[in-house]
Amino acid sequence: MAGPVGNNDDDEILSGINITPFVDVVLVILIIFLVTATYIITRSIPMDLPKAATGEQVVTTLAISIDAQGVIYLDGVAIDEQELARRLPVIKQQKPDVRAVIAADGGVEYRRVMHLMDLCRQAGIARLAFNIKSERPAAAGAAP
Repeated sequence: MAGPVGNNDDDEILSGINITPFVDVVLVILIIFLVTATYIITRSIPMDLPKAATGEQVVTTLAISIDAQGVIYLDGVAIDEQELARRLPVIKQQKPDVRAVIAADGGVEYRRVMHLMDLCRQAGIARLAFNIKSERPAAAGAAP
């Protein structure tokens, strides 16, 4: 027998707290938060970004995008080129340390992307980055 016979005391006070259900709920909430956080933070415009193995995350303070049809977006809102050229110096004046991230669909002409970069530099925004889809790095020891 595993225990004493006849000494079953069901009225005993529980002295331990089972926190397993609490931990389970917290982990589920954390997973939901992590999955949805990227959709909440960035207003994304669907496009086919170029891929690169050496990409890194940057804090986006000014997002400039060009989709496959050539439509320009400033922070997720469609804008024409003249309005963009007018607003960039104002943004630079309000935020002197602004960083621009340019996202261009893979089908957009190179000259359009360079023109956007030139508009940023004319406005005094020298901190530029390009948005890419990150590729997985090659396995260690693999030949390039």
